[in-house]
Amino acid sequence: MSEPLKTIAVPGAPKAIGPYAQGIVAGGLLFTAGQVPLDPATGKLLSGTVAEETNRVFDNLEAILAGAGCGFPDVAKATVFLTDLGDFAEMNGVFAARFGDHRPARSTVQVGRLPAGARIEIELVAKIP
Repeated sequence: MSEPLKTIAVPGAPKAIGPYAQGIVAGGLLFTAGQVPLDPATGKLLSGTVAEETNRVFDNLEAILAGAGCGFPDVAKATVFLTDLGDFAEMNGVFAARFGDHRPARSTVQVGRLPAGARIEIELVAKIP
């Protein structure tokens, strides 16, 4: 019999604004919902530099990872969505700093639009230790 799915919902990340979960644990893995730079305290989109917005996204993801008992060193795959690939270098600097020496697999794609008018969205897949 398979293990039931476990929903992750933490106050340190924005509440889901639709019929989805912040994260789901399945088969020893955490799958996060894509996170945009929403401030979990206000529910408002952070408007700043791409670096500031990327850091907010990583703060949200860090809270979800912690809620599942893992952290950035446990991340196996990251998917980054940008509305402008011209922002790649600025995002990549924050990405490298947040992951340190760890290098997960990553895809980065340019998209037409993101929720709430965001410029960046990131989703992760992590191994539960």
